[in-house]
Amino acid sequence: MPDANPDKRAITVDNGSKKRESELEIREMEIDDLPAVFHLGERIFTSETVPTLYRTWDEFEVTSLYNEDPEYCLVAEVDDATVGFILGTTVTKTRSAWKYGYIVWLAVVPEWQREGLGSRLFDKLAEKMIDDGVRIFMVDTEASNDPALEFFKKKGFGNPEEQIYLTLNVKTYQEKPHRGRGSRRKQKNGNET
Repeated sequence: MPDANPDKRAITVDNGSKKRESELEIREMEIDDLPAVFHLGERIFTSETVPTLYRTWDEFEVTSLYNEDPEYCLVAEVDDATVGFILGTTVTKTRSAWKYGYIVWLAVVPEWQREGLGSRLFDKLAEKMIDDGVRIFMVDTEASNDPALEFFKKKGFGNPEEQIYLTLNVKTYQEKPHRGRGSRRKQKNGNET
């Protein structure tokens, strides 16, 4: 008899010397999942692996997306442990008939990478977004994040646009003299205003 829930699937887990059957489930995130998702993100989005994205990963990313678009926040679980998640949102623009699905975060624990879990998370989220009228999917990642680029290209994403991120240390900013709207100007008679 086929499984009643297509988002649950029996899998074989290899725990060293013995294999056992487990169940992988992809479902909407619940409030009790917030800590596990946040901490998994901390493990995956490190300053060494994704220096720019790392700066924006914090507890407010998770709670904001969950509060605003809970239907687009999915988790993958095996034996009650979170092994992956995808967080998304939709974007609508005024005077446009287009609705965009934005994949904000996608993470899978290293031991589950290259097992199709990221693909299943994306597909489940894509189905939800299409049902809600999304016509185009968007995602961004660092230009050096080859695994993510390869993954999204396999899913059909194309037309990459390079984006450059700049940073400015506050100390450097404070030490540099500023000229701008508030700077002193000389009037035509030579006096400063």
